[in-house]
Amino acid sequence: MTRFVLHTHNSTYAFAVDPAGLLRHLHWGGRVADDTDFDAPAKWDLSTNDMLTDVTAEEYPMHGGFRSKEQCLAATFPDGTRDLRPQFVGATDDDHLIVTLADEDHGLSVDLHYRTHPDLDLIERWSVIRNESDAPVTLCRALTAAFSIPFDDLTFRNVHGLWAAEQQPFAQTVGHAKVAVGSRRGVSNHNHNPSFVLDRGATETSGEVWFGALAWSGNFTAIVEPSQYGGTGVVIGVNDYDFAFELAAGQTLRTPAVVAGYTDAGLGAMSHTLHEYGRRLMPASALPVLYNSWEATAFDVTADNQMALARRAAQVGAELFVIDDGWFGRRGEPADGLGDWQLNPTKFPDGLTPLIDAVHRVGMQFGIWVEPEMVSPHSDLFAAHPDWIHRDPDREPDTARDQHVLDLSRAEVRDFIVETLDELLTAHDISYVKWDANRPMAQVGPRQDVWVTQTRGLYEVVTRIKERHPEVHIEACASGGGRIDFGALTVFDDFWTSDNTDALDRLTIQRGFSYLYPAKAMRAWVTDSPNFLTERAIPLRFRFHVAMTGTLGIGADLTTFSDDELDEAVGYVAGYKTIRGTVQDGRMDRLDNPSANDYRIVQYTRPDQVVVFVFLPASRIGRRGTRLRLRGLEPEGRYRFRANWTDQEKSGAFLMEHGIDVWLQGDYASELIVLTRVNAEDAS
Repeated sequence: MTRFVLHTHNSTYAFAVDPAGLLRHLHWGGRVADDTDFDAPAKWDLSTNDMLTDVTAEEYPMHGGFRSKEQCLAATFPDGTRDLRPQFVGATDDDHLIVTLADEDHGLSVDLHYRTHPDLDLIERWSVIRNESDAPVTLCRALTAAFSIPFDDLTFRNVHGLWAAEQQPFAQTVGHAKVAVGSRRGVSNHNHNPSFVLDRGATETSGEVWFGALAWSGNFTAIVEPSQYGGTGVVIGVNDYDFAFELAAGQTLRTPAVVAGYTDAGLGAMSHTLHEYGRRLMPASALPVLYNSWEATAFDVTADNQMALARRAAQVGAELFVIDDGWFGRRGEPADGLGDWQLNPTKFPDGLTPLIDAVHRVGMQFGIWVEPEMVSPHSDLFAAHPDWIHRDPDREPDTARDQHVLDLSRAEVRDFIVETLDELLTAHDISYVKWDANRPMAQVGPRQDVWVTQTRGLYEVVTRIKERHPEVHIEACASGGGRIDFGALTVFDDFWTSDNTDALDRLTIQRGFSYLYPAKAMRAWVTDSPNFLTERAIPLRFRFHVAMTGTLGIGADLTTFSDDELDEAVGYVAGYKTIRGTVQDGRMDRLDNPSANDYRIVQYTRPDQVVVFVFLPASRIGRRGTRLRLRGLEPEGRYRFRANWTDQEKSGAFLMEHGIDVWLQGDYASELIVLTRVNAEDAS
């Protein structure tokens, strides 16, 4: 038997080739030290209606034979054959494991790649599909990977939502029907996340969890399929909706990677693992407190009003000033200007440099908003190149938000974006780019490979720009939180989480975000009250505290703040800077709430500092507090903090096993508790 066993610190993943050449999954779960414990799987059919290929858990099922379960690969050969008969060919294990399957009759092979991240308890998987024949082959489905879990009593978790209500967490029982999430919009989108989480009665701190996150920012699918023979299968990868990819002779297609893991320590442990993975993709340095001008001025951008906002932003302690939409071309409303990335001379008669210099003089970096993937119907670019957008040849293209999507599969379009932004960044001292994308793809024309080539084109464009300007930070924004995935985080530096900046709504949005993605990647703003979207009035303290649980930003019109409000904001920004390292790079835990009141509690931990935010949106039962039982502390360590108007010092064991009692009153109440580890020689 040819056996493959992959180990991380706490898990084992195993599969093998059976006597018939079928690649069969054996184990994904807790660590099994002895590889020889895994025996050759039996080869048997259950009945003439239940054949081996459906009964067994295959490592990478393909269309053909008696397979009626979900498959990873489907293809059509020039002679019309669609039945794939893959056999094990061989394997290499140098830098990482590569297992090769091939349908040698038709010259189609698949390399299955497995890379372990032992310290993170993660396995990274992707596939490379190769046409080794002398004729083209059309791929009709090309998913990344299949996973098998030996239980069918599982809970599926993901997020649902829409624009301004992204990242709403949900859980549902996997019964006797498939569960599928996905996107058909050309971006990973606001509705679901390209991931799967399956657990057996898991809590934050206990229970088995199997999970995977796709590093892809385009159309995706994740399908959970309970087996009538026991166990549960998962397939994940690029959505096959409207998909066809022609592989020319000798051509390959690499699927996006999925990072997957197992833990028996609950949802919190899953989050810790993925947060660390995400942070390793991001800049190592702390991210600055930014000010963004959008909600203050919208399209009405001028040199004067931006400078007035910049002075106030510097006053409250912001470190980065970002001018948003409206600075370029004939931009005065959504239908104009996208694609014409030249400074509007009416709004900035002396150019952009005087504003940048003034921002620098008050101690801030300068950033700017762009939407390079889009073009307005009323723009010089569209007038010159109407063929550069996605469109059907004989139909008038529809718009959304009064704009079209540029076809990034075309080299000339990619070159235009790169050269245009390179010119902007070379001519000006810009440290930060907010990269937006405000509509989905549609009417893509006759080519069905664009669902892959568009996303690849985006990655190429951003990568080329960063190669030329490695010092520039680029934030991923897609009409709010429409492009949040690990694929985006490989080229962008962080995410705009949602256009909804209402602090109460953000508690739910940011909690959903936290299951997979690190707080450092989560931009969170303090904006005006009442909120522009919800018209809800929320105190400044609550708004700041909510935004401080991620990477802090400010989007309020500071020119309307009173002196008292400015002073209050100064204090919050200064306070955030003292805990920023812990919030952005520490371990994050969603703490339990034992109270009948709806407290929301989140903890961030580093060896020398612990930060706890407590939120009470509304008092339902008067004078009902909550108890904060902290996690991840050193039991013998001593920690000093102030809570309930009292300076205290407690052991880590006490704080974890007993906890801190906190009482908040009224609506939109919040508390920040900072614990400092006491050196042994200083302990009382």
